[in-house]
Amino acid sequence: MKMLFIDLDICNKCTDCSVSCEYLYHPQNNGVTSLREYATFVLYCRHCESAPCVNSCYHNALEKDPEGVLKRYNMRCTSCKSCAIACPFGTILADFIPYLDSRCDFCIGAGNKFPSCIQACPHKAIEIRDVKESPEDNIYIIGKTLAVHTKRWTREDLQLPKKK
Repeated sequence: MKMLFIDLDICNKCTDCSVSCEYLYHPQNNGVTSLREYATFVLYCRHCESAPCVNSCYHNALEKDPEGVLKRYNMRCTSCKSCAIACPFGTILADFIPYLDSRCDFCIGAGNKFPSCIQACPHKAIEIRDVKESPEDNIYIIGKTLAVHTKRWTREDLQLPKKK
């Protein structure tokens, strides 16, 4: 099935995103920011039971959905970055929490035209292509329209010090 595909391993190496976006409702939008945030919350976040990031947000801009995935309410977020400071694993990066709201609509209804994010990414980290989920290849389907390539964090990745 064709869907929007983002390679976070490539995308996270960029120091300054030069991707443009055609989001209909907000001309200064950079939808890649929201794509990276969403994929990070699903795949990198440790899904802490006590969630210090959620507890640190005094604007109630973060909450966990029933599957434990973080959701940020952009209209409540003031970009104070307290969640990024509170995250003990460094999962919430300060550059993910911009004050201006950015959204990706996955260019649904764009027809055969390639979205500008695909055309503008110099490293080809964003594509529209046929994708099947493959944990062995670090490809994960998120929702109905997004596929992400990156190494997913699991509890098994946690390296505890060996007892002497």
